[in-house]
Amino acid sequence: MTDHFLCCHCERSEAISRTTKVRRFGLILLLSLWLTPADAHKPSDSYLALSLHGDQLTGQWDIALRDLDYAIGLDADGNGEITWGEVKAKHEEIVAYVLARLMIATDGARCAISITEHLIDNHSDGAYEVMRFAVDCPAAPRVLTIKYTLFFDLDPQHRGLLRLEEQGRTHTAVFSPDRETWQLEGQSVGLGSQFRDFFETGVWHIWTGFDHILFLCALLLPAVLEYRGGRWQAVTTFRQAFLDVISIVTAFTIAHSITLSLAVLGFITVPSRLIESTIAASVVVAALNNLYPLIEKRLWIVAFVFGLVHGLGFANVLTDLALPRPALAVSLVSFNLGVETGQLAIVAAFLPVAYLSRRSWLYPRLVLGAGSLSIVAIASVWLLERSLNVSIFS
Repeated sequence: MTDHFLCCHCERSEAISRTTKVRRFGLILLLSLWLTPADAHKPSDSYLALSLHGDQLTGQWDIALRDLDYAIGLDADGNGEITWGEVKAKHEEIVAYVLARLMIATDGARCAISITEHLIDNHSDGAYEVMRFAVDCPAAPRVLTIKYTLFFDLDPQHRGLLRLEEQGRTHTAVFSPDRETWQLEGQSVGLGSQFRDFFETGVWHIWTGFDHILFLCALLLPAVLEYRGGRWQAVTTFRQAFLDVISIVTAFTIAHSITLSLAVLGFITVPSRLIESTIAASVVVAALNNLYPLIEKRLWIVAFVFGLVHGLGFANVLTDLALPRPALAVSLVSFNLGVETGQLAIVAAFLPVAYLSRRSWLYPRLVLGAGSLSIVAIASVWLLERSLNVSIFS
């Protein structure tokens, strides 16, 4: 009788345990899908190119159609596809909207901007409205001032990337909500300013690149654990965890620096859709390895192999700007240093907390297990969207 009671009790406990696991899995999946709409693609940018010859100033402005659609609505029939006819019908509204958010002045006097041509061009992250324009200024500028505020009220993460050609020199700048105004005075802009702009852009790019962050997190989560006896257990020393993290970050840094440089210098050209799909796949693989460990040690190898692909994703910001070699050197170095600084900030925030909580039962089950499962769910949706060119979540 007692044995029968104990048996029934065990079966009931196992059933409750299974039900609890199913509920937890469902909750994790729902939370993962709720988080999925976070934009994992290249952050919002526009590209402003100006050419100054004497007192003649002309320009071209490339603005993503998806950003214009969000701001003023381009998709008239609501089918999710923006056609040339829909863009053409909105030309006047587009011009009024964007020119109200760009000011060019010489010596304090505002210049008149007139649009000369509308085009559509494809960048690494989709279709762009291309506006070519002429700038009518009162006189040849001694001090050229540009103020840019496009989309800042709608998207504080938006950046405007400027390239100005004058007298055989190339100047670059990055506009942001904290830096709306840029000046060219005496035909010179300090290299320090250019370095700072692209350094900050590199930091901002890694912090807003959710797919890059999730990949790094998937590799770092097991850094304070080791796989023994068929399960994850806490490492014994901080030094062990620290060395694992250093090896992962170093391998990732070296790998993406190689492909970032080669892509920006024009030695490698890979279709953006393939790059973005592979990046999403790398996140899935790294997170699945935490759940079903195939590579228990030397995760730096995974970081290096997939880091090569992530470097191609980082390169999109600079390749779309089409900088000449002299200006490219400073921008490339400062942008890459910014990416590394952003990475180190993430690691510095993660490692101490993870190490102190590694012995808690919550860490291997909730942080590593549920966290990796959530990453798999999110990245799987990204992979489907990018590989099939569909939008699962609007």
